[in-house]
This record gives sequence, C-alpha cells and structure tokens, in this order.
Amino acid sequence: MNKRFVFLLTSLWLSHAGANETWIGRFESLGPEIPAPWQIQQVDPKIPPTRYRLRQWDGVYAVEAEAESSMALLGRPLTVDLEKTPILCWRWRVDAALQSADMRTKAGDDYAARIYLTFSVPAAQLDFGTRAKLALARSIYGNQLPDAAINYVWDNRLAPETLMNNAYTDRTRMIVVRSGNTDAGRWVAERRDVRADFRRAFGALNGQLNGIAIAVDTDNTKERAHAGFAEFHFVPAGQLCKSE
Repeated sequence: MNKRFVFLLTSLWLSHAGANETWIGRFESLGPEIPAPWQIQQVDPKIPPTRYRLRQWDGVYAVEAEAESSMALLGRPLTVDLEKTPILCWRWRVDAALQSADMRTKAGDDYAARIYLTFSVPAAQLDFGTRAKLALARSIYGNQLPDAAINYVWDNRLAPETLMNNAYTDRTRMIVVRSGNTDAGRWVAERRDVRADFRRAFGALNGQLNGIAIAVDTDNTKERAHAGFAEFHFVPAGQLCKSE
C-alpha cells in the first residue's frame, strides 16, 4: 500500500478518534493564577485554605496544591454527557500519602489528593427523608451542597476500589483509586468510567454531572501534603486517554 496513503488514513483516524474529547482542565498557562472557570472554594472560613498555583512539574503543566492543616477545593461547573463521554482521564501525583488519615472516621477525613464530582438528581428519585436531610444541610452549608457526589481519593491504608460512604454524609461516596506510597513521587495516569462508578455508588439514580473539584486537605490530621493535578478530560468508552 502507498506509504502516503497509509499516512493520510492514519491522520484521519487519529483526528476522528480525538474528535469527542472534552477538555476541562489543561492548565497550560505559565502564570501562577488559576484560569476561570476554576476557582477556589473555601468550605469553612475558619480553616486556612489549601494553596493552589500553576506550574510546570517534570514536564507536565499542572495545578500544584500544598496543604498545611488546611482545606479548600479548587473547582468548576461543567456539563458533560456521560452517555457519550463517560471516561474521566487525568494525571496526579503526591509526595506521600498521609500518615494518620482514616477515611472511615470524621477525625481522619483527610486526603493527600482527591477528585470531587458533584451530581444533580431528579427530586422524584429522592425519598422524603433524603430530601429533608438535604434541605436541612443546605440551610446550614448553602445551596452548593450536591444531591450526590463521588470522590476519587489517594488514600493511605484502604485498598484500591474500596467504596464507602463519606464519614460525614451518605450523599458522598468515596472510591479509593490509589493507596499508600508505592506510586508516590511521580505522575500517574488514571481513567475512570464515571457513569459506571455512579451506578455502583448510587444504584438506579439518574445523576447529571454538574461540577468537578480537586482538593488536598489536612485540616483534621494537621499534616502537610503536596500534590499535583493535570490533564483533565472526558473521552468515549472505547477511546484512549491522552495521557495513556
């Protein structure tokens, strides 16, 4: 077969293969300021916020996060069709897993790194008790509290694929993606089927993904943590991530 023809076919296939990517966090700016629509969300003004800035880290354009007895999210709203692009891709790294964290308890609810996805759920699918709890919580914490959430976490002790309720609320489900220090100190690539993970976490509920945030938090354990996040994008189920 003519080499030029093969080259053209390959180029067309690669172009088509990447046509359905949805990038939500490329972070290629060289300035320290985080670009909109990403913004820092300080959950409790009494707790010092985790520090976030942009940097090129081992050749990767990334958000660098540093926590010291602190907590804040760096998040953005989004609209992604999980029927078309259910796979969330990203890269992250941590210097080390936290030492004293324990996601099974409120006192240990800290993470060297985590990805926080929020969902809206049709009111008709929530029972009266759940709607009442959400209404009470929103009266205290504000309307930003989601109907449902998934956290992908880099834990220190529980095995990958562990699924459990958050220590504070059963409206947030925690999924361990990495654990311990085996992969610490280097960039690692992840891909998660968000649609499948939501079904695993919440069963038959129809969740509409409406937000994402990253976080490094140590307000409970009073530890220090240093992590990076990069290359967030969604792809169809059969498509490779750009970082793979």
